[in-house]
Amino acid sequence: MKRLRVAVVGVGALGRHHARILSEMEGVELVAVADSQEQRGQEVATRHQTRWVADYRDLLSERAVDAVSVVVPTVAHRQVAGAFLECGIPVLVEKPLAGNVTEARELVALASRHHALLQVGHIEQFNPAFQAAKKAIVAPKYLRCERTSTYTFRSTDIGVVLDLMIHDIDLVLSLVKSPLRRCEAFGIGVMGQNEDATQARLYFENGCIADLTASRISPVASRSLTAWSAAGCVTVDLHQRTVQRFSPSETLFQGTSPLEQAAQPGADLEALKKEVFGRFIHSEALSVEQNGADALTQELREFTHCVVSGQSPHVNGAQALEAMIVAGKVLEQVANHQWDGNPHGPIGAYPFVTTPLRKAA
Repeated sequence: MKRLRVAVVGVGALGRHHARILSEMEGVELVAVADSQEQRGQEVATRHQTRWVADYRDLLSERAVDAVSVVVPTVAHRQVAGAFLECGIPVLVEKPLAGNVTEARELVALASRHHALLQVGHIEQFNPAFQAAKKAIVAPKYLRCERTSTYTFRSTDIGVVLDLMIHDIDLVLSLVKSPLRRCEAFGIGVMGQNEDATQARLYFENGCIADLTASRISPVASRSLTAWSAAGCVTVDLHQRTVQRFSPSETLFQGTSPLEQAAQPGADLEALKKEVFGRFIHSEALSVEQNGADALTQELREFTHCVVSGQSPHVNGAQALEAMIVAGKVLEQVANHQWDGNPHGPIGAYPFVTTPLRKAA
């Protein structure tokens, strides 16, 4: 059976992993890697027994590929992914879909016009902890997401909203399934021209509220999601891949309430404290399926399967566009926020990056 001819455009820190996984995938032939840096491109190509091209457009003129994985800086997503979509070639483009909402809309329109598959690399959708938690989270009323990392000096062409927070925006939208009503946000830039830490609150039409924290100037890395609903609370550690569910017990619903018990003469408050989790609130660790494949491998497997089968991926262009639209609204609020009531114009792209802050950094 003919193997699917796939190329990777951009083999930097993440793209080289795309190349490695695709080169080992059954039914797939890694026909080329494209990268403007010869040494890097040649090194990856040699390691995976394929060829290097300096210009991705050579692959278009040669009609050498059946599908392509685009792992270039975000500012180039529209140009590179768009060129392949215009030729009807299926594209997996790393998140975020594009550098702004306008370009994201253009990519989705190109994919539709040329009947080309467009998948976006929102990799947390393939995190087994999230997959387990999603089954347990029904009609959430409140969500809280935190995503922090140390400063990596990568993805500096975009700020933390499109770099990190976009992951959680996508997860929240997939859980809430309701239009955004409004959002509030503020942020701060420390290392350069873009925001490095941002706090956002999203209000949805169905009444759900989501608080999102993202920082890439944190001394520690963390990825967590907590969801509250009428059924209880689910906490997810996306890094450690653990899920914990807390739910009210029958005793809490039908028996004498713990507050009433505490108010009785001679009540043993210390004993009641120890019974909060167990007697009144059930706590259980949910099973997280470990299928042996990392999330990126699962994502690339889905991409190649969808190319062959014609099925729609977990995160298609339209879904990624919705996340981009919300991210755009967050960025608007960040840009409009005035620290200390400062009415003066921005330093660089954002009004919150002030001269004293940058000197302090």
